[in-house]
Amino acid sequence: MKPSEYLQYDATGLADLVRRGEVTRSEVTEAAIARAETLNPDINAICIPQYEEARQQAPSDGPFGGVPMLLKDLGQEQAGQPCTMGSRGLRRRVMAEDSDYVIRAREAGLVFLGRTATPEFGLKAITESELWGPSRNPWGRDHTPGGSSGGSGAAVAAGIVPVAGANDGGGSIRIPAAYNGLVGLKPSRGRVSWGPHTGESWLGAADNHVVTRTVRDCAGMLDVLAGPAVGDPFRIEAPPRPWSEQASEPPGRLRIGLFTRSPYGDDVHPDCVAAVEESARLLESLGHEVEEASPEFDGQALARCYLGIYFGEVPAFIDMALAEGASKDDFELDSRVLAMLGRSFPLPAYVRMRQQWNDFARALGDYFSRYDLYLCPTTAQPPARIGELDLPPAMKVVSKLLVKAHAGKLLHRTGMIDQLAMESLARTPFTQLANLTGTPALSLPLGWDQKGMPVGVQFGAPHGAEGRLLQLAAQLEEAAPWYGRYEQLWQTAPEREM
Repeated sequence: MKPSEYLQYDATGLADLVRRGEVTRSEVTEAAIARAETLNPDINAICIPQYEEARQQAPSDGPFGGVPMLLKDLGQEQAGQPCTMGSRGLRRRVMAEDSDYVIRAREAGLVFLGRTATPEFGLKAITESELWGPSRNPWGRDHTPGGSSGGSGAAVAAGIVPVAGANDGGGSIRIPAAYNGLVGLKPSRGRVSWGPHTGESWLGAADNHVVTRTVRDCAGMLDVLAGPAVGDPFRIEAPPRPWSEQASEPPGRLRIGLFTRSPYGDDVHPDCVAAVEESARLLESLGHEVEEASPEFDGQALARCYLGIYFGEVPAFIDMALAEGASKDDFELDSRVLAMLGRSFPLPAYVRMRQQWNDFARALGDYFSRYDLYLCPTTAQPPARIGELDLPPAMKVVSKLLVKAHAGKLLHRTGMIDQLAMESLARTPFTQLANLTGTPALSLPLGWDQKGMPVGVQFGAPHGAEGRLLQLAAQLEEAAPWYGRYEQLWQTAPEREM
């Protein structure tokens, strides 16, 4: 299978070729491996290759039989394989059993080529861990592919695989989708099981799915991955019919609320605003009603609630790694600072922040009583350059002193915690609302800047309404197809005969 042939097809198309006997599973696998060996040294998306295992994986007649896939090296555990979560503290960790996510993907026939890089514990919107080094954006190698599913985003955009595992606790599916020009759906809370290792990840804020290049692949993968597992904390109602069928149906005339102002009051780049405004014009041309309207909630309270839970998760990750043999020096300085803040956080305040999620859910529910969907930027800023968000040397010294002095309580008392919350979320302020409310949200590659870099726009829907999002996404993909952009990208990338 030649490079040009492999790149012509998304996951659905490749599965159809295999099903009809036009290519073999082995030919598709070798095409993907060859492309990975060519491109991964440049973009550093795959941190743990599993090429020999892929060649030997038992075939399955599932809907994606023979299609190559990459798994994220966080929350998508495989028996007998590492799951480092991007941390040196877990570099020797090997999992004892498959996650339900992996079991379902394998039963669907997907062939695992390896695992993709993530920042330590998935904590950042960039993918630059000390363990694996920086992953790079195929559209601009000096820029980040985002995070925390940045390795997956880079691999799919580069054409290594048509689909890669991703998960999202604060935007980690949608941010890489926006920066890499992909389709990225964060499902509703409870839609895709985290079992058996976790009940609700990040107290319910995080969800599992994939990043893809086409809407039909996104829908088909949700058909494969969705559903409860034994012991899950609750069950969400199944769709009336498969999402892949729903995505082929027209969405009807929708009422869509639009907003471009950051809920945290930070600046939003003109390219991000322009992408939303252009999308609104496209929607109106398709017969939808679009008007400016934003959900009414306290943005700073949402930021504090999100960061409070975030701080609480970090020491739990570190304690887990320490129990498995890691040392304190195995963790990145940023993670140690966050762990210090988490350990010093008053427990009643932590619980109250979790309770406040209800305030945001009620506000968004009121909004959806008037609008079918919302439309806003996926991110407020274009992707940062590699290393741009590193701590300056002076701040590293200060941070080390603060950790050594256990100064977390002081930072909380002085209000520095609020300032940190605002600054850390300024580049990506539009994604956390869906996480705390448990609602589905989708990033689509409908914007492009003057340099040809992708700019994502985001649609949000009520809980359980993934079908509505996918219907609109398919309509927009047909009206403003973006697949040709990938072909232009791949023409500039090195490749060899496969």
